[in-house]
Amino acid sequence: MSSINLIDSFQEFKDFKNIDRPTVISVLEEVFRSMLRKRFGTDENCDIIVNPDNGDLEIWRTRTVMEDGFSEDDDLEIELADAHKIDPDLEVGDDFIEQITLESFGRRAILAARQTLVSKILELEKDEIFKNYKDRVGEIVTGEVYQVWKKETLVLDDEGNELILPKTEQIPADYFKKGDSVRAVVHKVEMLNSNPRIIISRTAPEFLQRLFELEVPEIFDGLITIKKIVREPGERAKVAVESYDDRIDPVGACVGMKGSRIHGIVRELKNENIDVINFTSNISLYIQRALSPAKITSIKLDDETMRAAVYLKPDQVSLAIGRGGHNIKLAGKLTGYEIDVYRESTEEEEDVDLEEFADEIDGWIIDEFKKIGLDTAKSVIALSTAELVKRTDLEEETIEEVLDILRSEFE
Repeated sequence: MSSINLIDSFQEFKDFKNIDRPTVISVLEEVFRSMLRKRFGTDENCDIIVNPDNGDLEIWRTRTVMEDGFSEDDDLEIELADAHKIDPDLEVGDDFIEQITLESFGRRAILAARQTLVSKILELEKDEIFKNYKDRVGEIVTGEVYQVWKKETLVLDDEGNELILPKTEQIPADYFKKGDSVRAVVHKVEMLNSNPRIIISRTAPEFLQRLFELEVPEIFDGLITIKKIVREPGERAKVAVESYDDRIDPVGACVGMKGSRIHGIVRELKNENIDVINFTSNISLYIQRALSPAKITSIKLDDETMRAAVYLKPDQVSLAIGRGGHNIKLAGKLTGYEIDVYRESTEEEEDVDLEEFADEIDGWIIDEFKKIGLDTAKSVIALSTAELVKRTDLEEETIEEVLDILRSEFE
């Protein structure tokens, strides 16, 4: 293996790994100084000249000319007779300068140097990737799906660096195949067995925040501040925003004309419902806005236990709770209060739509009642079990269970 091969090998790493020139020279010089120390015992009297543009390398060794028989260290000194074999004009006390060729180290030393070189470059590259991504935590990155496994997906960025998107950091509706483009936020960067492990996320609140910054110039410019974001990835999100400029409506700016700004975000998040609300330090009003789209009749706060008792009309209860309880859960996370929902009681009980019981009664059963014109609780209770069995395709046992649920509503 020649010096040219070794340098070309290094240049190849430099080009692909994008390491700067000072680092290139420093690493290359250190590798050769190590070789010099092994061969001559010292590198103090050696000069290494590296041209990073074309890979040229020169090694020059300087020794002091001594009288014959007075040389004590062959690594630092040379006897006059030996020096005259190269240059007859040299005298005692002069510097004897000679060029050291890489081939003179021998094949084994060159192979070892190349291995050391490769090892140091890879180590530097790993450190560079770690430092780069450590500073980018919270930023959005775009990459290409390279491989999909059961528990995680491997994504490559523009420079070919490996990013890990765990299943737990994916939106439930996400489906990726090789070659797909994916956007996510840098969530965590760690060193695992000397290798940088870069975790990206599509479920972190920071991802939604960065999407808003990209879509809403007022947020990017600092005119609107995102106070807090809470999410149930793929289902619902609530974003509290505030504007320091009275002329700017923060909610309107975030949503955009006819929803133009928020539509792109919703599509990216696989149709996740996003509620944008005005932040306020008035807790009662904040909770009321957080439970949107439900309309609250009254609210009682207990600041010691951080609980809020919210009273609503019967037809607003399901809106406040939301599908799967997501709305009330997110409202609690957003405001910091445990929210308890109560149906507002009146002297004369109002009728309740059957849809209000969707959490307790299966949808297909409710549909059976609707087919015969029964769409409220009282309209069902008004008929006997026998009559309901006769008019629907439901079994007597099922009807009895439904009647128990509906009657308990008015007890």
